[in-house]
Amino acid sequence: MHELILLRHAEAQPAQAGGDDQGRRLSGRGEQEARAAGEWLSKHGKHPVRVLCSPSARTRATAELALGCMQKTPAIQLADEIYDATPGELLALLDQHADAEKVMLVGHNPGIERLVALLVEGRSDEFRGMPPAGIAVLHLEGKDDSLEPGHARLDAFWSP
Repeated sequence: MHELILLRHAEAQPAQAGGDDQGRRLSGRGEQEARAAGEWLSKHGKHPVRVLCSPSARTRATAELALGCMQKTPAIQLADEIYDATPGELLALLDQHADAEKVMLVGHNPGIERLVALLVEGRSDEFRGMPPAGIAVLHLEGKDDSLEPGHARLDAFWSP
């Protein structure tokens, strides 16, 4: 893997008391944010060859709307382990997809923001936050482009 694109889901509808968190859908604003994220990715030539996505409704919708702005897109691969994941769990999943040149992972906070901090700064206890539909593009540095703490460069950060 040479490039990792991390996309947090766009704004979701509020959780209902006792409701299913995974079933929460995007708000109208969230749909606009997801499309804007896709337009930014397309405009900047950030076309993933593999897309890993949490199974929640809001992440699936974010991925579909963002990828809909691109001409050629890979199939979305749902990965249960992304939902409520720690940075270590996300790294373990990404290690399984190291053969892909550019991977996009669509997930949730705090896992996404902590993963950025871990890969760029080498620690996940201090993180700056990923707003809804925020994108972090990481370039993996090192002789084998491995996913090691502190061995990534933040090439771009975007938020709607």
